[in-house]
Amino acid sequence: MLADTLGRPLRFRITAGQAHDITAAADLLKGQKAKAVLADKAYDSNDLRELIAGMKAEAVIPSKRNRKVFIPHDKAAYKHRNQIERCFGRMKHFRRFATRYDRRASHFTGFVHLAAAMIWLR
Repeated sequence: MLADTLGRPLRFRITAGQAHDITAAADLLKGQKAKAVLADKAYDSNDLRELIAGMKAEAVIPSKRNRKVFIPHDKAAYKHRNQIERCFGRMKHFRRFATRYDRRASHFTGFVHLAAAMIWLR
């Protein structure tokens, strides 16, 4: 999920349960403009960092422990990453989102759109 500075959902992709979240990151960032992109250690990859640099944005992503060359990040800016966590928290107030009872991705996608619209109205 891609969220703005205020923690409101902008875009999302439904992925398979066994797929890593970074596989959807490039699609979520396409066509977006930002000064910085904040993400956790799971998104630490050279390809994603190059994509963010191509957007003329700063990648605020801590380096993984196993990275050979540590890449520093802006710790003050990284503290604002909690906005995406808050966005997920608000979405999880909807039980249907938190448990994903829907078998079909199209049904779940429709509900995610509805829940995101309700969050935007708050």
